[in-house]
Amino acid sequence: MGKLMAEKTLAKGAKKVVLWDINEEALNTTAATLASKGFDVYPYIVDVSDAEDVTRSAKDVLETVGTVDILFNNAGIVVGKSFVEHSVRDIDRSIGINVLGVMYVARAFMPAMIEQGYGHVINIASAAGMVANPNMSVYAASKWAVLGWSESVRLEMEDKHPDVHILTVTPSYINTGMFDGVKSPLLTPILQPDYVVDRILQGIEANEIMLRAPFMVNAIPVLKGILPTRTFDFVAGRLFGVYKTMDTFKGRAANVAVPEKRR
Repeated sequence: MGKLMAEKTLAKGAKKVVLWDINEEALNTTAATLASKGFDVYPYIVDVSDAEDVTRSAKDVLETVGTVDILFNNAGIVVGKSFVEHSVRDIDRSIGINVLGVMYVARAFMPAMIEQGYGHVINIASAAGMVANPNMSVYAASKWAVLGWSESVRLEMEDKHPDVHILTVTPSYINTGMFDGVKSPLLTPILQPDYVVDRILQGIEANEIMLRAPFMVNAIPVLKGILPTRTFDFVAGRLFGVYKTMDTFKGRAANVAVPEKRR
């Protein structure tokens, strides 16, 4: 996802791209691929869950590259097992990367956007931020946090800095490898990364505030709002099979939290 967003924003005319990743090999490979096409690329090895690392790296970006006009907040990991099987490290890493990471990064770059008078922050939450799901409890909690935080920041910006736009993205499963093995819920196909990135870019151009995909994700807040909890459990769990989607989860490595691209 991070690589695709970099490629597609550059193809649309972005003059520079800054890449952040904790995986040095993946970072260098992506940077070299983009640079070979003539693009201006600035790669940084950053742990987004480390506030000091984020602050230090962001300072360097702002001084060396300049203000970031479009920020893609898409770092994320998942631990696909029941809550009682989570280690303290599993919990700390999930919250550190999925929640604190997006906040640290936004906090580091948004002041410069406000000062220049415009910008876009795209926060990748999840449909899991709207509906509970067994075997992804901490992941779901982290995405609920991102959703509430992102929407609150949007309201703050609309009140005082309306040209700094916040787009919250809540997709269902995306075929990136992070959720390999999951079963797709009824009428909710697993999304392809190209489609999601294209929709995000369209959302930026249209100044959208919320992007849900695929279409059935739009039904979640409606159904949760009108149905009693047990009835919703029956509809989501029994009819649509949402609560069984993680039963066959493998991920990139079974039962191991794996870093996603960081940007």
